[in-house]
Amino acid sequence: MHKQTFFVAVWLLANLVPVHAQPAGAAASIYTCTDARGRTITADRPIPDCIDREQRLLGPSGTTQRRIEPTYTARELAEREERDRQAQLLALREREERRRERALLVRYPNAKAHDRERTEALVQIDAVIHAAQKRLSELTEERKKVDDELEFYKNDVSKAPASVRRKIDDNTQSVAVQNRFIGEQQDEKRRVNARFDEERARLKPLWAASAP
Repeated sequence: MHKQTFFVAVWLLANLVPVHAQPAGAAASIYTCTDARGRTITADRPIPDCIDREQRLLGPSGTTQRRIEPTYTARELAEREERDRQAQLLALREREERRRERALLVRYPNAKAHDRERTEALVQIDAVIHAAQKRLSELTEERKKVDDELEFYKNDVSKAPASVRRKIDDNTQSVAVQNRFIGEQQDEKRRVNARFDEERARLKPLWAASAP
């Protein structure tokens, strides 16, 4: 054999042997999964019986090299995406709820602070109601004066002059406005109390948890 050809053959042999000549009994990567009946299955390729569930590819040492996701139909994929979306929304709502609870606790560190703010809110509404009631009393006195004028016409509005009829109409409308306004403020008091009651129910366990 020509000397140069001999050296080329030796070099090829030396570089090919490590690639193709592996020790006998060397472990190969295997696929494993648990099927629908709870059986653990292993194979040297992806397992058809576990196409609807996760499979793991194990290395020679038995460690997981990678995980193979299940193969889904279009409907299953849509359902899975919807479940994921709902889970994300739930997690988002829970985070927002925790954020609101922290903000409430900062604003109302104890029951005394919460009661004080409720009282202040109600006092402001009561002041507005009191002003409206005072205006109603004034309108009542004004109506008495108009009624005194109307007696001259035997309490017959049709016989009263336009100025008297206008006073009666204005007074009636003003009374209706004030009564409606008072009713709205009473509704606002109920809303305020309901809000503070709801906050109180949420704050009680937070106060208990943050107590020394």
